[in-house]
Amino acid sequence: MNKAILMGRLVRDPEIRTTQSGISVCNFTVACDRRTRATDGTRQNTADFIPCVAWRQQAEFISKYFFKGDRILLVGSIQPRSWEDQAGQKRYTTEVIVDEVEFCESRRGDRQVDVDEGHRDYIASTPIASGGDDFLVAPDDDDTALPFDF
Repeated sequence: MNKAILMGRLVRDPEIRTTQSGISVCNFTVACDRRTRATDGTRQNTADFIPCVAWRQQAEFISKYFFKGDRILLVGSIQPRSWEDQAGQKRYTTEVIVDEVEFCESRRGDRQVDVDEGHRDYIASTPIASGGDDFLVAPDDDDTALPFDF
């Protein structure tokens, strides 16, 4: 089984492009915290920078609703790939291919998001294709019901 679940923050704005056959692809990097112990026993936080790729509807959704610094939760699979650069050198990378994506925090006033008349309660509402199922991404914008603070 090849499954990756990541929660982190976007390092920069997602980059979207279209392939020659008209398919949307979005590349972005997620910074995920990792706690380690130093030799003196104190805890240290480090970050892993994970390259991610989303295709089709997910690509368009991510590029429209996520920006640098936003927290994101995603599920996908780890996939290595290689290519030859312009100098003829063989290059390798390992990426997470995104299957599902969700908001992790609500936005309070600094950005307006266009939403249909029938979906006023949602920051965004879009079908996400994953194994043939449709999911609606609809974050809970009411933090007052939570028994703890972030």
